[in-house]
Amino acid sequence: MRLSILLVAATALTACAPARRPTPAPTPTGVNTDDLPVASADVAERLLVDVASVDSTIVVELRYATTDNFTGAPLPGYLANRAFLRREPAYALGRVQQHLVADGLSLKVFDAYRPARATTAMVEWAERTDREALLRDGYIASRSRHNLGLAIDLTLVDRASGAELEMGTPFDTFDATAHTANATGAAARNRQRLKAAMETEGFVNYDKEWWHFSYSLPNPVRFDWVIR
Repeated sequence: MRLSILLVAATALTACAPARRPTPAPTPTGVNTDDLPVASADVAERLLVDVASVDSTIVVELRYATTDNFTGAPLPGYLANRAFLRREPAYALGRVQQHLVADGLSLKVFDAYRPARATTAMVEWAERTDREALLRDGYIASRSRHNLGLAIDLTLVDRASGAELEMGTPFDTFDATAHTANATGAAARNRQRLKAAMETEGFVNYDKEWWHFSYSLPNPVRFDWVIR
């Protein structure tokens, strides 16, 4: 009889307990995405948002539209200094900027959406210069989250002077010194400040590159739309 009462009580408690929410899937951190088909230009124009239209105070300096990048040449698909992202991360980035303004800081974007043809050019450069190890070691992707409009490369700058904060290495440093945790002093503090600001709005840092952050959306789409 007592056992029956205990079983009834346990059943009642279970029924009254709130339903447990499923644990959300973590944002992938590997360097390559799935091999997704490329969406049309019409889809790209509908889904990608110019970061400047969200917050014009975010500094944009797209390195791959210039010779100031690791390949030494502008990459195909970059015809303008305009940073695009999918709508959700674009507005999340705007909120990050708003948080930083109060501290006299600003975001400075080195790369955002990247046309698939530019990623192909990076791979070809690595093969042509005998730097295939960069593909193996996770510094260059053959299928990048940038192609999905779901990744961004950026740093922090002083709003008054425009000077970049000390981060320990330049952008696109392909060795362990660029790993987010591999810094000391002011560089370590600034890396963590950037990381914390971005994480507040749902971005996830790639631990081999202090400047690289990704954003997770269901059913991502790959683009090869030219930036104009």
